[in-house]
Amino acid sequence: MTPQLPRPHRDDVLIALVSVLAGLLLWSLGVHSNTRPHFAPAWAALVPLLVMGGLELLRRTNPLVTLSVGTVALVADQFTVGNLATILMYTDLMYAAALYGKPATARRLPVGTGLLTVAVTIGSVAWLRTPQALLIGVIAGIVSFGPAMTGATLRNHRDAANAARLRAEQTALLAEMDRSQAVAAERARMARELHDMVANHLSAIAIHSTAALAIDSPATSREALGVIRENSVQGLAEMRRLIGLLRDAGAGKDAVAVPTLDGLEALLSQARTNGAASGLDFVLYDGRSEAGPPLPTPVELAAYRIVQESLTNALKHADPGTVSIRVSCEDGLLSVGVDSPYGGRHGPRAPGSGAGLIGMRERADLLGGTFVAGPAGPVWQVRATLPAEEGAVPA
Repeated sequence: MTPQLPRPHRDDVLIALVSVLAGLLLWSLGVHSNTRPHFAPAWAALVPLLVMGGLELLRRTNPLVTLSVGTVALVADQFTVGNLATILMYTDLMYAAALYGKPATARRLPVGTGLLTVAVTIGSVAWLRTPQALLIGVIAGIVSFGPAMTGATLRNHRDAANAARLRAEQTALLAEMDRSQAVAAERARMARELHDMVANHLSAIAIHSTAALAIDSPATSREALGVIRENSVQGLAEMRRLIGLLRDAGAGKDAVAVPTLDGLEALLSQARTNGAASGLDFVLYDGRSEAGPPLPTPVELAAYRIVQESLTNALKHADPGTVSIRVSCEDGLLSVGVDSPYGGRHGPRAPGSGAGLIGMRERADLLGGTFVAGPAGPVWQVRATLPAEEGAVPA
């Protein structure tokens, strides 16, 4: 198949048509641009005019070719009576070559035409030795250097505008990515908070309700209902606290106070109540020094939630026995350890999804700490190490 030539731009067709008609009008009125002696008939000036008109149709698609052919047509026009429209169309071809041509062409044309203008000016003055010879250099600059410089300048402005638009689009894209990541991170944080606050209560409710259904004893049922009611009330309070926290944060108010390690005793007291029916006891070994510097709030919250989730897992899966919790702070690190009896537990247990272990690991990773959990013989161990100094916590 024969490749089709690109269709001329509508503006180029209009420029070519108006220029050719104007040139024909000037020729018919006898207005010529060349007053020097010549030997070609008057109609010969129409040939360069029509060639220039045809080249105007290709000024965008083949700017370098049109400029080369146009230069030949301009030289040919000087051997006829000349036409002002032909010269004006050549200036437009020079402008289009700088604007639509290759980047190298746009850089070289102003330099080349500038040197040509200087050379023509010096040559004319040296040859004619009259002040009027400077006009030849001025005309050469108007025809060549002026359009080339104008086209190159406009091209630079256009490229700068395109680059600015691209940067703006990239900035908007990065901002949208940051927003999406922030939303995802906030959702993950809310999921961890919701799981850690409510899972403990729901696990206790599930275990004691299962025990009440499995053991046909009024005393057991009454005890189970008491534990269920207590955990329901506390779980509802925790849910209300979380909802209040979200509402206050959305309204720009101060955040609700978050739990700290000072609340571990209350947490263990609740765990003892919930785990009494399963034969579990809970012991806390707090090795922190009261004279030490206060821990960063994110670290205290993460440590509290890790202990809370570990106790929840113990209520679900631990064998009867003692669950020990150790908290210590030394060498700029806060260490949290939870050991619970581990083995083939019989009796009612709450199902687990593994989200608690994932949440504990995420909390440690976000603070630049470490987290390990797994069986070690007859004991299930949880070990977390968190930075205890303010400057060591990632922003």
